[in-house]
Amino acid sequence: MTDMTSTLRTFEPHPGVFAYYDGRVEGRRLHGAEPNWLDDGAYGLGVASYAIFDAGEALVYDTHISLAHAQAVRRHLEELGAKSIRVVLSHWHNDHIAGNAVFADCEIIALNLTADALHANREQIAARVPPIAPLVMPNRLFETRLDLQVGKRRVELHHFDIHSADGNVLWLPDERILLAGDTLEDTVTYVSEAENTAKHIRELERLATWPVHHILPNHGDPDRIATGGYEASLINANRHYLEHLMDAVKQARADTASLKDFIAQDLASGAVSYFEPYEAVHRKNIAALSAI
Repeated sequence: MTDMTSTLRTFEPHPGVFAYYDGRVEGRRLHGAEPNWLDDGAYGLGVASYAIFDAGEALVYDTHISLAHAQAVRRHLEELGAKSIRVVLSHWHNDHIAGNAVFADCEIIALNLTADALHANREQIAARVPPIAPLVMPNRLFETRLDLQVGKRRVELHHFDIHSADGNVLWLPDERILLAGDTLEDTVTYVSEAENTAKHIRELERLATWPVHHILPNHGDPDRIATGGYEASLINANRHYLEHLMDAVKQARADTASLKDFIAQDLASGAVSYFEPYEAVHRKNIAALSAI
C-alpha cells in the first residue's frame, strides 16, 4: 500500500506559519495510474495547505488532498502544543476539503458560498476518483469578511471571486502575508469558471491594491514557498495571463504559442516560474474560454 504522505514536506516560511507541501515528484502517483483528480490536478502540480500557530492556538487553512495528509497536519500541530485547532476553507474544490473529516470535532469556517457549493456538489464529490466521503461540512459561515485572533496574531478572512466564486483568502495584516488559496497560482491560474473570467480580472485588480509583502499560494514552487513565498508581482502576473488569454482566444490565436512564450514577460521578471506540466493547464484554459 502506498504511503500517502511519504513525500509530504513541512516548511516554515515565516515564524509560526507552516506550509504542508506535497507533489511535484517525478514519476510518482499517489492514487493510481488511471486519471484521477488527486494525482492529475493536485499532486502532479504540487499542492500545499497551511497553518497559523501562536500561543497554543492553531488555524488550519485547507485540509489537504487526503485524510492521511490531514492527519499529518493535525499531528504536527498537536506536537507543537496546539490546544485548540480551527479550520478555514479557501474554497470548495476537492484538493482543499478532502481532509475535512480529520477535523470534524473542530470549528470549520467557510464562506456561505462554499457551503452552498459543497451542498450542491455533494453527490459528485462522493462519486469522484478518489471519493471524498463522508464530506464534513463547515459549521461556521460568513459572507464577505471575518476577523479572527490566533494567539496574539490578527487574522482576516476576505471573499474574492477569483478562480472560484467562493474564493476566501487569509490575510495577516501585521505581517502583510497573504495566504491565497487558488486565487493566485504559479505558473498560471487554472480557469475553473471561464464564464466569470472578466470578473476574476477585476477582482485581481482589487487584490493588487492591498499592501502585500508575501504571498503563499496553495499551488506553486516548493522552494519559493519554503523561503517566504512570492512577491506582490504574482497578482499582476495572474491578471496579465487572464487578460492575454481572453484577447488571444477572441482573436483565435491562443494556440500559436507555448505557455513559456505566452507568459515570457512575467517569467523574465521572476514574478512566476515555469513548470512544464502547466502547459497542459494552459491548453485546458484555452479550451474552457474557447467554449464560451
